[in-house]
Amino acid sequence: MPSGEYLRYVALGDSQTEGLGDGDDLTGLRGWADRLAEQLAVTSPGLHYANLAVRGRLAARVHAEQLGPALALRPDLATVVAGVNDLLRPGFDADEVGGHLEAMFAALTAQGARVATLTFPDLARITPLARPIGDRAAALNQRIRAAARRHGVIVAETAHHPVVTDPRLWSADRLHASPLGHERIAAAVAHALGLPGSSDSWTRPLPSPLTVPSGWRATATELRWAAAFLGPWLARRLRGRSSGDGRTAKRPQLLPFQPLPAPGETPGPG
Repeated sequence: MPSGEYLRYVALGDSQTEGLGDGDDLTGLRGWADRLAEQLAVTSPGLHYANLAVRGRLAARVHAEQLGPALALRPDLATVVAGVNDLLRPGFDADEVGGHLEAMFAALTAQGARVATLTFPDLARITPLARPIGDRAAALNQRIRAAARRHGVIVAETAHHPVVTDPRLWSADRLHASPLGHERIAAAVAHALGLPGSSDSWTRPLPSPLTVPSGWRATATELRWAAAFLGPWLARRLRGRSSGDGRTAKRPQLLPFQPLPAPGETPGPG
């Protein structure tokens, strides 16, 4: 299949692939996978797209709940991105998480799909309170790269570039990408896949410098973030609950994809 020509794209994953941080549950979530589908549709007008991702899912549940439906859809392109929720759990095991990712890589590539994934940035560069899990992200990235090599999976190396931890690429909760962040992730995967028109421009710093608070302002910012986002997250963990409880995939079937309309136009069915 010529580079960039795909007819059946299926996205597997958690909240980042679902699109949290890019839109909302009332108006609809867009997200990097939708944005990637838009780029694919430019060279593949007949593209059909499914997004099986559900927020809050650990890698084991992505494997158990999404792989079977994905294989049944027989994609020629699949993206598999999971593991961040695992990084945040006390019992994180890089080998176990990497094993679930590799099992999905193996099954999808064995069926003939081209598969893409990405590596994760050090979350401590986004919020200092995440410093204890920096080594976990590095360990998981090593396993992702090794599994990808064994199965011919394309890796978008987002972990390597300083721009990926620019706060402007992240939403207020610091766990999900902002619209600009989702745009950069889509561009990174498109570049890794070699899609026509893609480039390494996603790696470049934002054009305007970032003003970083210091002293008491920085402390106040951290305290506000902890109260607004960290506290509720910890409360859910203590109750054994997840943000994805009761939720299902937003686009479980392969449907014809249409790019978003220009301002003033009527949206299409995609």
